[in-house]
Amino acid sequence: MTKVYLVRHGQTEWNKNLTFRGRIDIPLNERGHREAVAIAEALKDKNIDAIYTSPLGRSIETAQPTARFFNIEIVPFQGLIDISYGDWEGLTFNEARERYRDQYTRWEERPELVRFPKGETLDEVRERSFCALKEILRENAGRSILIIPHRVINKVLLCAILGLSNSYFWEIKQDTGCINLIEYSDERFVLSMMNDTCHLKGIADEEAQPDF
Repeated sequence: MTKVYLVRHGQTEWNKNLTFRGRIDIPLNERGHREAVAIAEALKDKNIDAIYTSPLGRSIETAQPTARFFNIEIVPFQGLIDISYGDWEGLTFNEARERYRDQYTRWEERPELVRFPKGETLDEVRERSFCALKEILRENAGRSILIIPHRVINKVLLCAILGLSNSYFWEIKQDTGCINLIEYSDERFVLSMMNDTCHLKGIADEEAQPDF
């Protein structure tokens, strides 16, 4: 059996300020670095054999404490890069909602139908990220793997392994620094844990994180 620890990267200032990130390379903030250390602590008994991340810095930074602990190389994987929000990148939640009112309403109500201006659709993200996941699985049969992409990537991958369409995007939550566990054997996926944040106790704010 292959175990995949699917993790969302730690917090950035743009997460905190509800700003669309996408392909813009935003570093972790102080809390994000603390979340990265907590992730390493949570995984220290899991015998991680390989680490794959998005090529963006916030994912690589999140992986670094775990990579140091297990003394293994971080492998950036292009298929795991964040969604392209196109013209929305760098806009705050309020700015995007004001400038693209109709499209933003559709994003909230029917996310599977949205193509971001000069950006991607969820179907395109799902196709490339699921292909990346399958390639990683082929190369690491029977191992324990840490994969650290982004909120959107995690959501569409979880929909895919559960056999759900992208219309369920908003029914799955991924907090910064969360851990999911997927078990894979005989071409079957089993989701054993989702959006676990117990290791972040004392780091996360008391109020619930917005889905952003």
